[in-house]
Amino acid sequence: MTIVAVAVSACCGKVVEKVNLVPYPQEVTIENGSFDAAGATVRYSADADSLTVALAERLASQLTLATGEQSVVKKGRGFGINLVLDRSLAEEEYRLHVGCCRVVIKASSLRGFNWGVQTLKQLMPVQIYGDTTAEGINWAVPCCTISDAPRFGYRGLLIDEARHFFGMEAIKDVLDVMEIHKLNTLHWHLTEDQGWRIEIKKYPLLTEVGSIRKETLVGHLRRSNEYDGTPYGEGMWYSQDQISEIVDYAAARGINIIPEIDLPGHMQAALTAYPYLGCTGGPYEVWTKWGVSEDVLCIGKETTMQFVKDVLAEICDMFPSEYIHIGGDECPKVKWAECPHCQAKIKELGITGDDKHSPEHFLQSYMTAEAEKFLAERGRRLIGWDEILEGELAPNATVMSWRGTKGGEAAVKLGHDVIMTPYQYLYIDYYQSKDQANEPLAIGGYIPVERCYSFEPFTEEMTDEDKAHIIGVQANLWTEYIGTQDYLEYMLLPRLSALSEVQWCAPENKIWDRYLDSIDEVLNIYETAGYNYAKHILDVQKAANEQKNNQ
Repeated sequence: MTIVAVAVSACCGKVVEKVNLVPYPQEVTIENGSFDAAGATVRYSADADSLTVALAERLASQLTLATGEQSVVKKGRGFGINLVLDRSLAEEEYRLHVGCCRVVIKASSLRGFNWGVQTLKQLMPVQIYGDTTAEGINWAVPCCTISDAPRFGYRGLLIDEARHFFGMEAIKDVLDVMEIHKLNTLHWHLTEDQGWRIEIKKYPLLTEVGSIRKETLVGHLRRSNEYDGTPYGEGMWYSQDQISEIVDYAAARGINIIPEIDLPGHMQAALTAYPYLGCTGGPYEVWTKWGVSEDVLCIGKETTMQFVKDVLAEICDMFPSEYIHIGGDECPKVKWAECPHCQAKIKELGITGDDKHSPEHFLQSYMTAEAEKFLAERGRRLIGWDEILEGELAPNATVMSWRGTKGGEAAVKLGHDVIMTPYQYLYIDYYQSKDQANEPLAIGGYIPVERCYSFEPFTEEMTDEDKAHIIGVQANLWTEYIGTQDYLEYMLLPRLSALSEVQWCAPENKIWDRYLDSIDEVLNIYETAGYNYAKHILDVQKAANEQKNNQ
């Protein structure tokens, strides 16, 4: 329950009536007075870990730059901003108290401390997000007490770098804006029919050959047969050292990275590099258009299954994440139905179909189960898109429900964990405006900020036991038609802020009108930090304000 109150305080200063924070905390008490953040000392507990110390140093550096007054970092408690370890709090829970002489952020982990710091920064003048010293700014932070923790433990965003590649600095910028809104998981889609973007040392041709397509479709898949004639992808992949750098950068911000190696479908780039992995043996080429290719991995060959395990082994070495995503979506079975190797494997395994699924669907279930077993031996858990429900679901798989909520409902009934990511609400590659003629080309659909904000992960069909298996919510930004970082940010923002409230806020705290009242401050953050963002929400806010004034 949100608590907004005014408490008696000996501090001097004006009492503010409200605070504009996104995502909004679970409990807020507004008090009298203010704290001067300019030149504030940042302090950490003697038993703080190295990442928390680094967070304190980063905050002090930001304060020094923005205010023009030196902020230093010290061990132990005192005047200034105190990061105080409290092991009684949950991992991402925090307590923030802003008093006249000191700020205290209590947490039990880096994530809790960082989410408290992000809330504190939103209480400061927006210039804290800039890269220059701001002159003539009053750095007064309103006194308040905030008790906060997220509704969901998994708060994700998918970025697709297989179709179009953006590079390390762009991904770091995405991680920075995720941090502002307290998202804790980047789902990184790195392989596709149109390009393989991650180094696998045992299979060097995956990047040498599989990263480059000879040309790219111009215009929309459904309306165009024109190509640009320009090779795309040379050098556009991540080395294992670069992966390590980005993983560390994310970890310092409390963000986990889950890699996706999409299989057994969406693998034409891999087939181009190693044709023996396919049912026909090729020749193949890295796909130059979007959509779904019928050429997929040949599951009937042991060499293919060894390839899958070899790739997943190197992925596990690069990413410490508990979860590894194997895709599993949009895998046509036509080649398997004709392939002697796949048919022999079906016979060997004694696979038969049922009234809902063909034997080939169960062949994919076999592959998924083998991948899950392999990952489990390394202490990892498998995630797949909701197509992995077709046939037989691997025993411990987590399901991402993207084709609506029905897949999620079915998975929780089977006792599986689920991440809700339905395209009808959370595919942020869709248009933000109905005026598509004046928008950059997108895949289609219409998901404005308000629709994204309106999503509720729990459905009427779910029991309390079912709801316990909904571990989180994620939005997906696919990049078939998104070729630049500016366009990526335009599609991401401000819908990411709406997503953050779906993920973080208790239902009674997720209030559209309150969010609208805060949106100017959110957009000011993007402006100050140098992000490109869509302005449609301003029209929504203007219409809402006019409606209020006319009532």
